[in-house]
Amino acid sequence: MGRIFIEKLVVKGKHGVSDRERATAQEFHIDISVEADTETASKTDEIGDTVNYKDFVEVARNIVEGESLHLVETIAQRIADGIIKDSKIKTVSVTVRKPQALASGVPGVTIVHKRRSDLL
Repeated sequence: MGRIFIEKLVVKGKHGVSDRERATAQEFHIDISVEADTETASKTDEIGDTVNYKDFVEVARNIVEGESLHLVETIAQRIADGIIKDSKIKTVSVTVRKPQALASGVPGVTIVHKRRSDLL
């Protein structure tokens, strides 16, 4: 088992509780980390034997650049739901930060999603 990740992905979207936040695209900083079997890929050196972090980027971009949402929790959960669809992934952790939301400090959320079969 190994951890495959992408950090500091920057995607723009129109999300927030207020109309003002949803009127103009703002940056969202995203970290995605998954737990998956990396042993086979480490022996074969084949991308088909692992998960591809480029797929994480595609899922995150589609969600952040898509439908306007109110909460970073919803954004993170939808990204996690999209990524965990890959049966090779056992656990996914998604952190979404909204750096332009406050004058000081960076708010965000981390969602951890485990494949149901691992909970048994």
